Amino acid sequence: MEKKLFKNKKVKTVKTIDILNNLVEINNHRIKVYHTASRETDDPELLYFFVQFIRISEKCIQELSNEIFRLGGRCIQETKINGYCTWMDIKLRVTGNDRISLLKSCMYGKEHALETYEMVLKEDREYLSDDQLTLVSSQFARIRADHISLQSIIEEQKV
Repeated sequence: MEKKLFKNKKVKTVKTIDILNNLVEINNHRIKVYHTASRETDDPELLYFFVQFIRISEKCIQELSNEIFRLGGRCIQETKINGYCTWMDIKLRVTGNDRISLLKSCMYGKEHALETYEMVLKEDREYLSDDQLTLVSSQFARIRADHISLQSIIEEQKV
């Protein structure tokens, strides 16, 4: 598929920065979810996974931030999806914070992240350079691997 040629390079750059910032926001959200989840358990195995997931999102944010700054933009520092962690806290207090409940509560953040990355890779390709597409694809693969790990842990708990 051939990329569109933009008459106004500034318009394309602004759109590219918005897309990359959206991915930063998703990763900020993931970090908040896993910090919330880690407060709800003393299980060393789960804590290990949550710390790993946080580190992956922090690395994604750093990579995206570097690209945003290279384009002359400013990187957002927060997430608009703050209510989910509050909902997660309440849900875990009501349903209990057993392993399966805790892991299932984390799945929404994973699914939302995967959907967002997929959308960018399918619908916003024209705004991203080949290097940016490679970066986003690589991050998507890491987040998808996290998702598969989380699903595997849930499936093991059901047995």
